[in-house]
Amino acid sequence: MNGDAMPRLLHLLPLVALLGMSTSLAAQDTATGDSATDPAQTTQPAPETAQDQSAAEPETPGDEAKPDEELDLGRPARENPNYIKDQYGDWQLRCFRSGGEEDPCQMYQLLTEDAGNPVAEFSLFRLPEGAQAVAGATIIVPLGTLLSEELKLSVDGGRAKTYAFSFCTMVGCYARIGFTQADIDAFKAGAMANLQIVPAQAPDQVVDIKASLSGFTAAYDNVTIVDN
Repeated sequence: MNGDAMPRLLHLLPLVALLGMSTSLAAQDTATGDSATDPAQTTQPAPETAQDQSAAEPETPGDEAKPDEELDLGRPARENPNYIKDQYGDWQLRCFRSGGEEDPCQMYQLLTEDAGNPVAEFSLFRLPEGAQAVAGATIIVPLGTLLSEELKLSVDGGRAKTYAFSFCTMVGCYARIGFTQADIDAFKAGAMANLQIVPAQAPDQVVDIKASLSGFTAAYDNVTIVDN
């Protein structure tokens, strides 16, 4: 911008400001004139809104909430897949609903102490022929068992065998055992098996847990052969 144009621009600025003020005043006058309407027009009631109309309309019976709308009416409970098929002496034949032609079953006994409180579980199943172990078993003992001392098992006071523990969970400590035909024959001929464990807090003591062999042979003959 050259030097001659600058004075002309400064000369025009007051005029532009004056025009802006005039336009603003004219707009205010127009708004004032529009608001000063006929008093008769201002006293007319406002048209009824849709909200007012809906409030005035009575509710139909279908709009009311049903008394049981928020109540749980229930549903069929899931069926427990485990069931007791039969009882042989002190052994249960526990089976699992597999949906196949035949449900797999194993023999089971809940072992208790002298006062009748449960302390261990003993379950047994058969294995296919051709292997050294003809049957397998899972024995669960309480947590707090000294695992390094392993599990000792004997029949009618005979020489005991020791078995290592496999793992522990919140339920207890598990020993997964294989029995030979000689072991099974001893169970069939015996009256009482004895399980012995060592408490971790008292390693100088032992705990004996009795397992009745009443009904063992009949239960074993009805146990499912597990392929794997």
